[in-house]
Amino acid sequence: MNNTSKLIISIIIPVAIGATAGFFTATGVESWYQTINKPSWNPPGWIFAPVWTTLYVMMGIALFLVWKSNASEGLKKNAITFFAIQLILNFFWSFIFFDQQQPGWALVEIIIMWIAILLTIFAFAKVNKTAAWLLVPYISWVSFATILNYTIWKLNN
Repeated sequence: MNNTSKLIISIIIPVAIGATAGFFTATGVESWYQTINKPSWNPPGWIFAPVWTTLYVMMGIALFLVWKSNASEGLKKNAITFFAIQLILNFFWSFIFFDQQQPGWALVEIIIMWIAILLTIFAFAKVNKTAAWLLVPYISWVSFATILNYTIWKLNN
């Protein structure tokens, strides 16, 4: 497979997962989320789609850099496995928080996701340093989202 195909596939995977998760987010934001207590520093709703789209594209580019690298198959497989795990956790956070309306369980899940992202960054760094750095804005945003999730959980308990 050529690199152009790998790049396209690598970007489509996280963007498609994010778009699917966005369905749960949109239905929750339009109903339940409007009624709960949120901190004064809660970002405006319009910011989430462009931020997440950018992060998913950066994740895809990072995945591509790992996939196309000349590193050993073992290192690449390990890195891609961690990437898949964190991406699955990313998807389920939206489902737990917005669809199931469970900010407490979503908090537990996002902490596990944060750890999985960190492990992905470490695994990517062994294959391609740029790929690892491309995930730093993602873990930064998820760190903020974790604090926001915690605050929402506390305000509504």
